[in-house]
Amino acid sequence: MALLINEIFYSIQGESLYAGLPCVFVRLAGCNLRCSYCDTRYAYEEGREMELAEILQKVATYHCPLIEITGGEPLLQDDTPLLISELLEKGYEVMMETNGTFDVSIVDKRCIKIVDIKCPTSGESDKNDLENLKRINQKDQVKFVIGSREDYEYAKNITRFISLKLPEKNILFSPVFGKISCAKLAKWILEDNLNIRLHLQLHKIIWPDKQRKV
Repeated sequence: MALLINEIFYSIQGESLYAGLPCVFVRLAGCNLRCSYCDTRYAYEEGREMELAEILQKVATYHCPLIEITGGEPLLQDDTPLLISELLEKGYEVMMETNGTFDVSIVDKRCIKIVDIKCPTSGESDKNDLENLKRINQKDQVKFVIGSREDYEYAKNITRFISLKLPEKNILFSPVFGKISCAKLAKWILEDNLNIRLHLQLHKIIWPDKQRKV
């Protein structure tokens, strides 16, 4: 069994409730979306096939208990759920970041799913599978990347459909980097008294001039 891997690297987790922790990232190649603000366009096609055993061996060299499967879009590859299950069986804590267009219920329930719901600024909001908001569990996270007031209102409306099993603190509103200020987004959240989490891309604060935050 082989997967098309864009890169495997060790860095600081920057886009989840685990932000700030060391993490091994397994970035899969290929994506079915073309978001306007995408910062990993290099992963659309660039990658090499790696056997499952080779991936597991590479991950093990970093001696880190936290793994994130990301992309591209991980669920574009049929064998991604198997990779996740193998990592879980080896005792890793595993997260998967997905663009929310594929059924997340095919992934091992022990995996922490970070479901990115696309807002209008992305140009891809019509692709969201909102049924995923009913498939998530209390460990999962839902993320909205917001670039305008329209995006904010869209995200605020969508939160009404999120499963009650998900704690409100696991709902993340993140500004599009360089498009809207975090202060403006914070002001809107406070004005509407939303009990959700303002979320910043920590890795872009640490390494503002790097395309790849390795």
